Amino acid sequence: MNEELAAQSIGELAPKLRDKQVSPVELTEAILSNVDAYDSDINAFIRVQKEQALESARQAEQEIQSGNYRGFLHGIPMALKDILYFKDEPATMGSKIHEGFIADFDATVVSKLKLSGVTFHGKLNMHEYAWGATTTNPHYGACKNPWDLSKIPGGSSGGSGAAVAANMSIASLGTDTGGSIRIPASSCGIIGLKPTHGRISKYGCFPLSWTLDHIGPMTKTVFDAALLLEVLGGYDPKDPTSIDRPTQNYSGGLNEDVKGLVIGIEESYFFKNVDNRVNEAVQNALQQLEKLGARIEPVRIPSLAQAEFAELVTITTEASAVHHDNLVKQPEKFGEDVRFLLEVGELMSGVDYVQAQQIRRKLDLDFAAAFEKVDVLISPTLPFLSPPIGDSTVDINGQALSFLDEVIRFTGPGNLTGLPALSIPCGVRDGLPIGLQIMGPAFQEEKVLHVAYAIEKLELMKGQKPSMKAIG
Repeated sequence: MNEELAAQSIGELAPKLRDKQVSPVELTEAILSNVDAYDSDINAFIRVQKEQALESARQAEQEIQSGNYRGFLHGIPMALKDILYFKDEPATMGSKIHEGFIADFDATVVSKLKLSGVTFHGKLNMHEYAWGATTTNPHYGACKNPWDLSKIPGGSSGGSGAAVAANMSIASLGTDTGGSIRIPASSCGIIGLKPTHGRISKYGCFPLSWTLDHIGPMTKTVFDAALLLEVLGGYDPKDPTSIDRPTQNYSGGLNEDVKGLVIGIEESYFFKNVDNRVNEAVQNALQQLEKLGARIEPVRIPSLAQAEFAELVTITTEASAVHHDNLVKQPEKFGEDVRFLLEVGELMSGVDYVQAQQIRRKLDLDFAAAFEKVDVLISPTLPFLSPPIGDSTVDINGQALSFLDEVIRFTGPGNLTGLPALSIPCGVRDGLPIGLQIMGPAFQEEKVLHVAYAIEKLELMKGQKPSMKAIG
C-alpha cells in the first residue's frame, strides 16, 4: 500500500486527500518509507526532515478533517532543491562554503507552497552551486539515477529528478540556467518545466546567472506541472526580473487534441549529431502526433549556430560575478569542476559579454519569426543517454564527445531566450529514459503543456519504471 500511494501523482492524490480517503499522515509516512528504503543507494537528499514533515502532515490532516481544505497541494509531500531558502533553516547550495548558513526568510515559491498546504520533508542534492549537470557533488556525494545506479541523474537539479522518479517525493522544484530542470527530467524519466523567464519569482533562490536562472516544477505528470505553474506563477516586486503577466488555469485547459497544430523542427541544429536511439524515440513521438492530425513543419533559426558561445560567455561571466569574492578568498573550498568554470568566467572580457548579449537578441528575433509559422518546436532534450558517473565524455554513435559541450546544446537556447520549454519522457532504450523537449512562444506555456499532454496520452512509457539498481 505504501509503494502504491507514493507512486501516485498530485492529480491522483488530491481528490483522495480532500475526500478523506487517504490521510496526509499516511501519505507522508509512505514517502518517508521510500526515502528510508532507497536513498542510501540513490543519495538524492542532503537533509531529510522526518519529524517536521510528520508534524506538518498531522496539521494538514486536522485542517482537512475540520473542513479547511486549501486545494490540490494540501497534504502533498514535497522535497525541494537545496538552493531555495526556508526561513530559519539551512540552505547549502550543495557547497561547503555555505555549510551552516541559515536563511532568514522564505523564498517566494516556498511561501506559496506553504500557503497551499504542502508538507516539506527535505532538501535535495544538487550540483555544487547549480554549476554543472551531473550532480556528482564532491561535498555531499554523487546522486545516482534510479533507472541505473551507475549512471548520472543529470543536473544541476539531479536530486529533484531522482527523488521524483524514485517516488521519494510526489513532486519537486528545480532551477534551470542552462537546462538544469530539463536535463535531470530527461535523464530520470519525469516531467520538467522551465517557464518563461520572469513567470515564476526567483526571490530567495541563490543565484547562478541572473539573466539565465529560472525556477520550475519537476513532476510525474503534465497535469501536476500545470497545477504547480498556476500556484507558483505571478508577479513579485521582490524579484527585479519578475514580469507582471497573468497566469492561467493551465491544468483545467489541458486536452489531447492536436489536430491542425503546427510543430516546428529545426533539423540543422536540434537534430544534428544525436544518438540514434534518442533520435528514434523522438521521431516515433512525432510520427504519432502526425497521425493525430498535427503538421510537422521544418524551420530555420540561423543564430542557433552561435548559441553555445553566447551561453558559455553569459553563464560563466555572470556566475563569476556572483562567486568572485569567495573564489579569491577561499578557492580551495570549491569543487574542482566548479572552480575551473568560475576561473574561465574571470577570463571573459566585456567585449565577449556584449557580443554574447547581441547574439541573444538575434536569437530572440529568430525564434519569434519561427513562432509566426509554427505553434511549438520539438527536439530531443539531450543528444545522448545518461552516461556513467565520473565520465567526462559521452558516446554518440561511436564518437566520444565532451560531456560539457554536449549536455546543454539543446536546452541552452531556452535560457538564452527565456522561452518556455518542457521535457517529457518519450521512450526507454537500453534501460534508460529519453526526454523530448517542447519549446513555445514567450508566456504561452499553455501551448507547451497542451502538446506535452497529448504526448503523455500516447503512453510511450507504459509499463516502464526505474530499476533502482546498477545495470551499468
